[in-house]
Amino acid sequence: MLFANSVDWSVNVNDPAVASSAISFATTDSVARFVSSGPEHCLDRRADGVYADPEVLGTTLVAAVDGVLRSNHYFAKLDYPVLIKALYGHGPELPRDAAGRAVVRFAADILPFAQERRALYRAVKITDGQAEYYFEPVFETDADGAERAATLDVDEFVADLWGKGVRFGVDLDAIRNAIVSGAAGRIVVARRLEPDNGMDARVEEVTGDLHRSDAPRQLANGKLDLMSFQNRFPQIAKGKRLLRKVPPTSGVPGFDLSGIPVAPEPPRDLDLAMYAADGTEVVQLDDGEFLVARQDGFLNVDPKSHRISIGDKIVSHDGVSAKTTGNLHLSGDYEEFGEVQEQRIIEGDSITVHADVFGHLVSRGGTIRLDRNLVGGSARNASGDIRVLGVASGATIQTARGEVIMQRAENCVISGTRVKVERAINCEIMGDEVEVAFAEGGAIAGRRVAIGHAAPRRQGEMLVYVLRPDCARIDDALAQVGARIEQFGELLARHRAAIEQLGAQADLRKYLTLAPRLRKGELVLTPEQEPQFRRLTAAVAPALKEMARLSQLAKAAESERQAGQALLERLQMQRGERLGAAGVAIGALAGEVQVRALGYEPDAGKVWDLPPREIKARLREATGAELLHAGSDGAWSWNTDPAHAVPAIADVFVH
Repeated sequence: MLFANSVDWSVNVNDPAVASSAISFATTDSVARFVSSGPEHCLDRRADGVYADPEVLGTTLVAAVDGVLRSNHYFAKLDYPVLIKALYGHGPELPRDAAGRAVVRFAADILPFAQERRALYRAVKITDGQAEYYFEPVFETDADGAERAATLDVDEFVADLWGKGVRFGVDLDAIRNAIVSGAAGRIVVARRLEPDNGMDARVEEVTGDLHRSDAPRQLANGKLDLMSFQNRFPQIAKGKRLLRKVPPTSGVPGFDLSGIPVAPEPPRDLDLAMYAADGTEVVQLDDGEFLVARQDGFLNVDPKSHRISIGDKIVSHDGVSAKTTGNLHLSGDYEEFGEVQEQRIIEGDSITVHADVFGHLVSRGGTIRLDRNLVGGSARNASGDIRVLGVASGATIQTARGEVIMQRAENCVISGTRVKVERAINCEIMGDEVEVAFAEGGAIAGRRVAIGHAAPRRQGEMLVYVLRPDCARIDDALAQVGARIEQFGELLARHRAAIEQLGAQADLRKYLTLAPRLRKGELVLTPEQEPQFRRLTAAVAPALKEMARLSQLAKAAESERQAGQALLERLQMQRGERLGAAGVAIGALAGEVQVRALGYEPDAGKVWDLPPREIKARLREATGAELLHAGSDGAWSWNTDPAHAVPAIADVFVH
């Protein structure tokens, strides 16, 4: 330390000059003693300023500074930011020397704070975290007792505030300006530092796939489809990072005017698992905690809980309209809780709609299920079932390979492999198997048709058709094969007749009797009989040759006839399979009902898989269809195969 402790106190203080020198010397000595002992040992008064030991900053330095200021001293040319940094750790970083060690020079010197100077400083008003001081002209009394104007000093002001409990947040610029201006007025000279509460834990998105794109969909030819959005329902790949947890950050404490730290509010943490639902999970990776997708699928965000799920099915609550979704062209299952508006299209696999549908649903092979009504729209499935639990009106319902089940249909076109309708009014229905509990004023066609109750409606007639395959080509083939079999039968008969005629000759009959027995050894010719048998053999040789030729021709004709018979049986079986077990059963006729046989060509494809206009045309304009029955009451049935007759149905069968 630079302060000495050896002071000669035996001076004549009655001498004014000596007294003044003694006071100055004593003051310096007291500072020296004060600094070199107790907590003030961390202060170092050098020729170029006052330094603090960088190893003992904080509480120890506060005690040292407090000891100096309370001993009627102050720090001259105080560097207040450096002092506050050294005392409380707040403010800009301290400068460092070449070795990287902090340099804490916070004042030029330590000077005495005379009582007559301290008397110039008034009390401060401390309210609401700030200290106010009323600046006004000040006067001091000289040695002769005369008053003269005085000026406040910034460094003394800081020391005076320290003694009054204001140790942090002093506004030196405001104090200097007030002193320089000399104007009277109340000025805020110190302010409390509010704590910085830091940041709560939060989540941030780590992929742009979480957001929908409502931009118009670009087609393959470069044009824009203004009726479809680019990416209304984002599709996520397995392992994709969706959200990242940003950990909470601790706040920075503030300080009261007294220098007491004010703790910040503790930051709130969160559990990333609260955002995880089906198909997602929380994983801890090297670069943080993430919510990732466990499977490939579509993104669904619950609007209430904000939980994120990845599933094979899209779930929407917004409805389908030009404003919400536009037309949808999807690669998975879709479930909608809102309405599907007019002219809007949903294309996907399985489609479920819980509200009314006024647009068009197109499935590539799943199941279409409508819990409410289908009005003026359509439901088409390439290979799958269609179920309408509400009312279908003025709509088209078609599946190429699947079952259609409906409660009530009015003015609709319905087709499918199997069609079941509880109540059909003014509808055109076509399928392989058709069951209608109550039919009124429509046209119904099927290979097997069962109707519980059939009746016309006002001016609309009731028509029922049995789809009967066209077997004309098979019948022609059967006729040709049958004629050919008859031809080979006649040829075989002629050959057999010629063989019998040859066998009737006496020499040949005799030869045919002896020759087999001689070959078997049953007869032995005598030497006298051998020349005779040789002459007999020579005589019948031409007849034997002709008989052999006729036998070969007969075998060939028989083989052809058997082959033709086998082909005939196959054609007859094919015809039976083609016809199948067709039939119709009507439980009750209530008015004029016509039943006709409508031919069709099975090889041309499924007759029910036709456009709606063609189905209407075939059922309403079926000219030349064979009339099977026309009646207005009772029950009626007809079957091509009585063993597989169409059973009657109950009035209600759809649940």
